[in-house]
Amino acid sequence: MGAVGLLYVGAVLFINGMMLLKKIDPRAAGIFNLFVGALQVITPTVLIIANLERPAQILGASGIYLFGFTYLYVGINLLGGFDSTGVGYFSLFVAIMALGYSYANFRLLGDPAFGVIWLYWGFLWFLFFVLLGLKHEQITRYTGWVTAIQGWVTAAIPAFMILTGYWQNTNLIAFVLAVFGVVVFIGLWPLTRGREPAAAAPSDEAMGAGDRTHRPRWT
Repeated sequence: MGAVGLLYVGAVLFINGMMLLKKIDPRAAGIFNLFVGALQVITPTVLIIANLERPAQILGASGIYLFGFTYLYVGINLLGGFDSTGVGYFSLFVAIMALGYSYANFRLLGDPAFGVIWLYWGFLWFLFFVLLGLKHEQITRYTGWVTAIQGWVTAAIPAFMILTGYWQNTNLIAFVLAVFGVVVFIGLWPLTRGREPAAAAPSDEAMGAGDRTHRPRWT
């Protein structure tokens, strides 16, 4: 994944996490999802065109579309007030594909750190499926924290390390990420389970949006 695009994946995951925690208005977050979604569709297209005879680069670029389509889908849903089920089931598809991309990074691309990061993303997109596709809203707070944390740990920080030349010992990075993920995401569960954030007071504009303001607020 291009490091520049990855940096903004971190930003949109952080924004979406804060939205799930009721810190950001969904429609405001929707606009940023469209920006990053468009970037994550243009970027892999350019990378693939530039590397038509390099299968490894095409493989790496192909996974970026999973993110681009997710954020475009989310942005449209947030701005249009549509039901979240479609995004939820697309997230299940992404979660399953993430296992394949994890394997590819471990075995074919020689990057165990991103092998672990793809496992992070598989877990996160599975949470989106449970929350948005199956409508288990009791995990909203947990999913919000996991999303916000992953924005930094799987995207913004790795992207900055790649851009500055510090992404070197990927075996060590993979080990640190694996330990961090297990400890933090297991530890978050009892701290967030059943403690949903209170809804913010609706603005006059939101009150005029009809029953859309009462739907699950990620899509």
